[in-house]
Amino acid sequence: MATEKDVLNALGKVKEPELGRDLVSLGMVKDVAIDGGQVAFTIVLTTPACPLTDVMEKQAKEAVRQLKGVTEVDIKWESNVPSDERIMGRMNLPLRNTIAISSGKGGVGKSTIAANLAVALAKMGAGVGLMDADVYGPNIPMMLGVDRIPAPRDNKLTPALAYGVRVMSMGFLVPPDQPVIWRGPMIHSAIRQFFSDVDWGELDYMIIDLPPGTGDAQLTLAQSVPLTGAIIVTTPQDVALGDAVKGLTMFKTLEVPIIGIVENMGTFICPNCGQATDIFGAGGGARMAQRLGVSFLGSVPLDPRVRDGGDNGKPIVALDPQGPAGAAMFQIARDVAARVSVINLGGED
Repeated sequence: MATEKDVLNALGKVKEPELGRDLVSLGMVKDVAIDGGQVAFTIVLTTPACPLTDVMEKQAKEAVRQLKGVTEVDIKWESNVPSDERIMGRMNLPLRNTIAISSGKGGVGKSTIAANLAVALAKMGAGVGLMDADVYGPNIPMMLGVDRIPAPRDNKLTPALAYGVRVMSMGFLVPPDQPVIWRGPMIHSAIRQFFSDVDWGELDYMIIDLPPGTGDAQLTLAQSVPLTGAIIVTTPQDVALGDAVKGLTMFKTLEVPIIGIVENMGTFICPNCGQATDIFGAGGGARMAQRLGVSFLGSVPLDPRVRDGGDNGKPIVALDPQGPAGAAMFQIARDVAARVSVINLGGED
């Protein structure tokens, strides 16, 4: 009959696909139980959004079934998102990871990506906060269908809750028709207060939607908060790609890891005839990622329902999660979660 040591030795040959290290050395295996020929154990994923669970399950079962006397293998799943240890070192907040969503220019759908990424991660079981740090154009409340926050508690602001995501935005604090005309120091203060004066609770991922460009908000965030990584949003066209490179270079200069590039408004599929049209070009995001040596997280097709959902407070991952755009967003969310785990645990890159 197999022993616990035998089971762990077998699982020590199974690698976590994203991290490139074995399950046992990563501490992902626990609660090994053996009853005759039946073996059970728990695998603790580094994120509930793990994109390759099926691969690990197949390999783990095959490895254990090769042990003498084993007739059945039962795997239970849990998750424990690894933390960016720098956050607890500098901030007294229960945040595991902070992810900046940025773009070199406006109009590429950065806030759309931020909102859908946050909702997708929450739907997969993660604790998610969404900070709308685009103080000049706070669109997140509209995109998630919320227009106010609950009453403050214990001298702290309470974030709104939408689709399982905790949300804070300047849009909750100023009238919708009032412009925010602020200089750098005021932006700096607002972003810091969004961390210190809001009761976020425990979060696996804090998604931060930044203004476009490479200005005060980006510098304030990078200098004030340990950023686990940044995501650059672009469209396939050259004018957007050129500006996206500048944003990416800025984060590299500030020593912020680049999680990857997301291409928005990719191929348009006509709903009537099914013909594919590359309205803004094709493949620009992937080529940019390859040229700069960073991960390409995926392309979101151009779909009018994404725009409609944003205007009506129904993100596409909630409105049509199985459609091309919704499915692409979910896959990007899984890849982002995997990349964050790689950054924190130092896996193969």
